[in-house]
Amino acid sequence: MHTLLAATAADSEGFFAWLNALFVEQTWPRALLIVIVVGLTVPGLVSALVWAERRGSALIQDRLGPNRCGPFGMFQSFADLAKFLFKEDVIPGHVNKPIYLLAPAIAVIPPLVALAFVPFGANVFIADVDTGILAAFAVTSLHVYAISLGGWASNSKFPLLGGVRASAQMISYEIALGLSALGVFIIVGDLRLISVVEMQTDGWMIGAGETLRSAGDWTRLFDWNIFKQPLGALIFMIAGFAETNRHPFDMPEAESELAAGFHAEYSSMKFALFFLGEYAAMVVFSSLFVVLYLGGWTLFGLENVLSDWVTSYGAENAGWINWASVAEGFLHVGIFFSKTLVLLLFFIWVRWTLPRFRYDQLMRLGWVRLLPLSLAWLVVTVIGVAIVRGL
Repeated sequence: MHTLLAATAADSEGFFAWLNALFVEQTWPRALLIVIVVGLTVPGLVSALVWAERRGSALIQDRLGPNRCGPFGMFQSFADLAKFLFKEDVIPGHVNKPIYLLAPAIAVIPPLVALAFVPFGANVFIADVDTGILAAFAVTSLHVYAISLGGWASNSKFPLLGGVRASAQMISYEIALGLSALGVFIIVGDLRLISVVEMQTDGWMIGAGETLRSAGDWTRLFDWNIFKQPLGALIFMIAGFAETNRHPFDMPEAESELAAGFHAEYSSMKFALFFLGEYAAMVVFSSLFVVLYLGGWTLFGLENVLSDWVTSYGAENAGWINWASVAEGFLHVGIFFSKTLVLLLFFIWVRWTLPRFRYDQLMRLGWVRLLPLSLAWLVVTVIGVAIVRGL
């Protein structure tokens, strides 16, 4: 019996050593595992968002909303998915078929790829690259091709107008979006998104020393960039609504003017892919906002409550998986997801509260208001950083 227990213990140690070598000492299996988890989570999150949007809009407009499929209509999204899967897939004869079929795929792929550059926790990320924000912006900017190509390939008047509107809108607000985010990286001094989060836990900015900490520990409440860059955060938020084509910036669809706009000629699952891409883009933008302005996975020290346990567990269980570190990862992801969820609910709230802009108002806001304002704020940020680092 003793021999059997010893053999079992040896096998267990060998198994945990193998897991440690695979997922801790090598980074690619861990990254692959996170890719699978994110790939499975996002569609489920989108289904939940669709339900929340329908129930939220009903609450705002004093209606019931979906209330038949499951309790409070919670299974309505799954019923819609079944409808899209089994609905007849109609392809009009006048479309440019290769591009017409390609556009819905382009709508989904860039947002999912962009999530690879988002750090969900201190050790929970897929790709930690030195130019993380540039890579994320580069990938997300490809989303406009889905709308533009979908509208053009439909060979129809209203979809074409929707595609042209999308191109003009995204170009107009992409500039303000990038300039507003640039202020954050001037403060941080690094383009790595992980560095952005770490800076929001260690002080006001890299290179400022302890000057701004002399006022007391209460200043840690203001470590988040939303307190250091309030105007930049506001511009980023407004531009993000425009970049994701969300109300009140949903001019490419504008059903009152364009009869659904760029996706008017789409049906079945291709129609659903456009909306999956839209909600996935919302998730990406909300995640980036959390990283840039809301401290990422940090929450005023709550993210460090397991640090001592992680250190002691690792010292006592050398060669095994540090399960305390895994628990800390879940804590970080939970904090990150909670902040992201609040922003997604804010997206829904705004959609059913504000009226849609006219197109001239949308262009005027982007070029005449946000662009000069973001440039002026960038100059103020540069001057402020130079003064603080000189203290």
